[in-house]
Amino acid sequence: MWNERGHAFSAKKGMENELVAVAVDKDKGSRHALRWAVEHLLSRGQTIVLIHVHKVSPNLHGTHHNHKGETSLHISNKHTVGKTFEQLFLTFHCFCTRKDIRCLDVVLEDADIAKALTEYVSYAAIEKLVLGAPSRSGFMRKFRTDIPSSVSKASPDFCTVYVISKGKVSSLRNASCSAPFSSPLLDHIKKQNSKSVDKHSPQSAVVKGGLKMVKSRTSVDSGTRSHFPSTRASLMKAFADFSESDTDISFVSSDRPSTDRNSSLLFDSFIDSSQNSRISSSTDRSLGSMCSGIRWNDQHISTHDFSSVSHESSCSSQNLEEVEAEMRRLRLELKQTMDLYNIACKEALSAKQQVQAMQLNRCKNQEEQRLEEVQLAEEAAMLAVEEERANCKAAIEAAEAARKFAESGQRRRLNLQGETLRETVEMKKVLDTLSNHNIKYRRYTIEEIEEATDCFKPSRKIGEGGYGPVFRCYLDHTPVAVKVLRPDAAQGRSQFLQEIEVLSCIRHPNMVLLLGACPEYGILVYEYMGRGSLEDCIFRKGNTPPLSWQLRFQIAVEVATGLLFLHQTKPEPIVHRDLKPGNILLDQNYVSKIGDVGLARLVPAVAENMTQFHITSTAGTFCYIDPEYQQTGMLGVKSDVYSLGILLLQLITAKQPMGLAHHVERAIEMGTFFTEMVDPAVTDWPIEETLSFAKLALQCAELRRKDRLDLGKEVLPELCRLREIAQENMNHFFLAGSVGPSP
Repeated sequence: MWNERGHAFSAKKGMENELVAVAVDKDKGSRHALRWAVEHLLSRGQTIVLIHVHKVSPNLHGTHHNHKGETSLHISNKHTVGKTFEQLFLTFHCFCTRKDIRCLDVVLEDADIAKALTEYVSYAAIEKLVLGAPSRSGFMRKFRTDIPSSVSKASPDFCTVYVISKGKVSSLRNASCSAPFSSPLLDHIKKQNSKSVDKHSPQSAVVKGGLKMVKSRTSVDSGTRSHFPSTRASLMKAFADFSESDTDISFVSSDRPSTDRNSSLLFDSFIDSSQNSRISSSTDRSLGSMCSGIRWNDQHISTHDFSSVSHESSCSSQNLEEVEAEMRRLRLELKQTMDLYNIACKEALSAKQQVQAMQLNRCKNQEEQRLEEVQLAEEAAMLAVEEERANCKAAIEAAEAARKFAESGQRRRLNLQGETLRETVEMKKVLDTLSNHNIKYRRYTIEEIEEATDCFKPSRKIGEGGYGPVFRCYLDHTPVAVKVLRPDAAQGRSQFLQEIEVLSCIRHPNMVLLLGACPEYGILVYEYMGRGSLEDCIFRKGNTPPLSWQLRFQIAVEVATGLLFLHQTKPEPIVHRDLKPGNILLDQNYVSKIGDVGLARLVPAVAENMTQFHITSTAGTFCYIDPEYQQTGMLGVKSDVYSLGILLLQLITAKQPMGLAHHVERAIEMGTFFTEMVDPAVTDWPIEETLSFAKLALQCAELRRKDRLDLGKEVLPELCRLREIAQENMNHFFLAGSVGPSP
C-alpha cells in the first residue's frame, strides 16, 4: 500500500491519444520489452499499459455460464492470486517510477494467451503493443507456441506490434490504418492524471495510490454482467495498485513525482469471434464494476466508478457497434486467410526454386568435377615433363660444376706455384737490395731473436697488427719491440723493404727509431715505447688514467711536427698514407712518435710546393683515408693532413672516427659541443682553446683537398700557440717513468 511519503505526480508532457501496451510475464523478455518501449515509444509523464495474461486450465477456469449466457466469477483462492500479481508487477513499477512513467496494470485470465491479448487490444483500441521474444528455456518450453507471432498475425489492423529480443526489434508488424474509435481507457487515465495530490490528506492519498487490492475476503457482486458476450471463460475484475513498503520506492528522489499507478483490470470475458451473440443491453463502455472490499489503512472506502453509458442508449448505436465488430472480425479472418495463402505460395515458390537450384548445382558440380579431372590429368602430364626437364638440367649442371671444379683446382695449383715463385724472387730481391744499398742498420740473426723472445713465447707478445705480432724483449741489454712479418700478410715483403728504407735513412725525435732487422725472416727491431699506442691511451685500454688536456695539446704538436718532417724530406717528400692513433706510439714520458711507415711513399714535387702522385691502388685505413685519394688515386702531402684532422678530433673527443667530423661540426653549430662531444674523462677543458682546437681539426678534415689548411704555415703554428697556453696551465710536470698524466 502507498504510505504518506508517496510523491505527488505532475505530468511533464501532455497525454497523447495513442496507447502503448506491453505484455509482461516473469521472463527476461518482458523486462527487455518494457525497457525498449520506455526508451523508444514513451516520454516522461506518459502512461503505459502493462498486460499480464494468467493462463488457467480450461476445466478449472473458475467461471461458468448460466442459462442466460451471462458469465459469473468464481473467487476462490483470491488472496493467493493477488499476492502473485503484486510481486509480478512490482519490478516493472519500480523501473517505470525511475523513468517517470505512469503504469496501468491489466490482468487477464484465459486458456489462450494470444487470443486474450488480441481481443483486449481490439477492445481497448491499443495502437502500439510490445511483446518480448520467447526464450528457449522459458517462454517456448512453457507454452509450446510462439505467442508473439500469433499475436502479430491476429492483432487488428490499427495496432502496430513490436517483438523485442535482447533489447532490439526482432519482428515488426506495422499498422495499416488508425483506430476506428477512441480507447475507453483514455478517459480513466485523464481523470486520474487531472486530480491534484495532497500527501497530508488521507482522501488524496487514496486518489494518488489508486484503488488498492484487497488481500483477503473479497466479495463480488454476483449481479455484475460481463461487458463482452463470450463463449470462453474470460474474467474481468478491477484490482487496485499493490501495496508497497518504503523500501520498494526508496530509490525515488524526494523531489521527483511518483508514478500514478492506476487500477488493475481483470476482465470478465472477451468477444468470442466464433459466436454472433448480441451484446447485452446493459453493456456499456465503462471499465466495469470494481471489486468490493476496497480499503485504505484497513478501512473500507467506496470504489471509484468509471463513467458509464446509461441503459437507455439507443438500439441503433448498439446495432452499429455490433455490425462494426462483425466487420472487424471478418476483416481479421480475411487477413489471416490471405496471410496463410501468401505464406503457402511463398513456401511453394521457395521449394520449387530450391529444387531447381539443387538440380542446377548438381549439374554444375558434375561439370566442374569432369573439368577438374581433365585439369588434374593435364597437370600430372606437365609435372612429369617438368620433372624430366629438371633431371636433365641437373645432370648438365652437375657435369658443368665438375668441369669448373677441375679447372679451378688446376688454377689454384698454378697460383700457388706462382706465389711461391714470386715470394722466392721477392725475398731474393730484398736481400739483394739490402746488400747493394748502403743502408745502415743492425743485422740480427734468427738465433738472436729466438733467444731474446724465448722462441716467440706468447707471454712476451704485447700486440698484433695487420703486419704481424709484436714481442717485447731485450737485445744488447736494451728493451726493444720485435715485429715479425706474417707469411700471409698482404704486400708484406714490399712493406718490410719500404719500412727499412725509410726508417734507416731518417732520424727525428718524433719518429720511431729502427734499431735493426733480420731480413731473411722479415723481422724488424724497434726501440720500445713504454706507454703503448695513442689509441690505447685515448680509449684507456687496461683502465689506464686519462690524458690531461695539456698533454693532449702537446701530443698534437709532436705528431704534426713528425709529419711535417716526413713531408719536408729531400729530395722527395714522404707521404705516410696510414696516419692514425694506432700508429702513434708513446714512450714512458708520453713523448709521441710516428711509426709503421710501411705504406709510406716518395712523391715527386710539382709547382707551387704542392706534391701529388698518381697511385693505381689506394692504401691505408678506412675513415682516415683522404676522400679525393680514394676517388682519383692522386696522392699528396695533404692526404696526410686529412688523416691528421681526424686524429686531432679523436684526441679531444675519445670517439670512433666514423662520421666524427660531421658530428663535431653539427654539435658546434647547435652549441652542444662541450656537453655531447668532448671526452668526459677530462673535466677542466678550457672552453675557448678547446673550441679553437676542434675548428682547426675540422679545417684539416675538409673533404676537398684545396680547402684544407697548410700543415707548416697554418696548422703547426696554431697548435704551438695552444701548446704554450697548455704549458702555462700545467699543474704537474712529468718525470721519466715516475709521473702519470695530470687529471
